Amino acid sequence: MSNEALIRLSAFATLFLIFAALESLAPRRARTVPRRNRWGTNLVIAVIDSLVLRAMAVALPFLAIGAAVDAWRNGWGLFNTLSWPFWTEVLLSILILDFAIWAQHLVTHKVPLFWRFHRVHHADRDFDVTTAVRFHPVEIVASMGLKIGLVYLIGPPALAVLAFEIILNGTALFNHANLRLPRWLDAVLRLVIVTPDMHRIHHSVRRDEHDSNYGFALSVWDRIFRTYRAKPEAGHDGMVLGLEWQDDRPTRLGWSLWLPFR
Repeated sequence: MSNEALIRLSAFATLFLIFAALESLAPRRARTVPRRNRWGTNLVIAVIDSLVLRAMAVALPFLAIGAAVDAWRNGWGLFNTLSWPFWTEVLLSILILDFAIWAQHLVTHKVPLFWRFHRVHHADRDFDVTTAVRFHPVEIVASMGLKIGLVYLIGPPALAVLAFEIILNGTALFNHANLRLPRWLDAVLRLVIVTPDMHRIHHSVRRDEHDSNYGFALSVWDRIFRTYRAKPEAGHDGMVLGLEWQDDRPTRLGWSLWLPFR
């Protein structure tokens, strides 16, 4: 699919700047550590993740969108054997992919080996738009591998995969933003999508709270599988974010990348 990387990068950069500006204008919580100490580490991790995925694309030689094109050319996957309307396949593909990411997120909390890598994301003591890109490269590779396998299994249109990638990145930036929304707006939005107040609970140091609200885009999966939590025990201003045992070391790049192996 031509220019898909440019489309995704442009959408990501635009949304990142928008949410970064909004959270500066209407912050939800005071910062625990200065932003300059965290942003450098979080953004460098994001760059490393992107480079690793580029290298992965050379080795495979496809990422998710390329896999969708390859599956279509070879007639592989469920939707490539059906004659359903195009937009029906697009909508169902996005729903299936979003559920898969929700399920993957749940597994990263329940399986100790996967949690070792996922806790790099949770080690951030503050919660803002850069937290959305703070994932260990090994977890990013594993997540992409899952998406590629699922794409070959269901055979979604390439447009659906592109749309899903943009939606996933955009909603992750939104629901990780340190953004204060009016209560009525938060209540309406979280009926469909995950809001910052909803996802912030997932980053609590309390085990019962960070084992809830796993969704990145749609909020429906947490409601269906009873992992939804409406509010934190200590309130959004009183809750503590991060991991129980940590200090300011997550602001260091080397420490963060080596955390799974400690």
